[in-house]
Amino acid sequence: MNKSFLTNLIAAAVFAAGYYFEEPLALYGGLFALSGSLTNLLAVHMLFEKVPGLYGSGVIQARFEAFKLGIKSLMMDQFFTQENVDRFLNKEMSGGAALNLEPVIEQIDFNPTFDGLVEVINNSPFGGMLAMMGGSEALAPLRQPFVEKMKNSVVDITQQDNFREALKGQIEQPEMMGDITANIESVIEQRLDELTPEMVKEIVQKMIREHLGWLVVWGGVFGGVIGVISALVAA
Repeated sequence: MNKSFLTNLIAAAVFAAGYYFEEPLALYGGLFALSGSLTNLLAVHMLFEKVPGLYGSGVIQARFEAFKLGIKSLMMDQFFTQENVDRFLNKEMSGGAALNLEPVIEQIDFNPTFDGLVEVINNSPFGGMLAMMGGSEALAPLRQPFVEKMKNSVVDITQQDNFREALKGQIEQPEMMGDITANIESVIEQRLDELTPEMVKEIVQKMIREHLGWLVVWGGVFGGVIGVISALVAA
């Protein structure tokens, strides 16, 4: 069962029981828990989907150009540096070895990409709602899953036939080091230009949406605690 649905169901059940039995602790605890979990559920939904009338919703799709630019900068600044290209030419291509970029990708630090995504969210209208849920720290548990998915995505891009053919074709040219970086950048741009806002949303969604469900759970827990405290204070 979906943990977000289960959290809302439990909160609603506690609220209903408190109302039926006229028990203030259960009534307030359930009401605040339901309010917290539903609010966080809406926030998670707004992160990925455009909701009519709610300014700032659908931030992932709205900022897909920045997301694509981040991927390009990551690959060109950390992967296809002069040092990495030289290492690749000296080791990977010696003796006609097949193109295998995965070992190099495994050494790349993808944390700046996650930090960039968090910054985009914080600087968007969604940032205020995120601050109510704990700010950037609330997204910290998503860092490792995001990094792993990003590595897989970059590996997938480098395993595309047209990417491999373009790279191999340039390497086989006598003057390859003169413009190899520019050609690789052109191939990456071409592949990224094929992305649509919906595809970007799906990429990010697959990376982190499952883990964002815990925001709903903790919203219900903290809301319930606040509700119980409120009931005790009002008693």
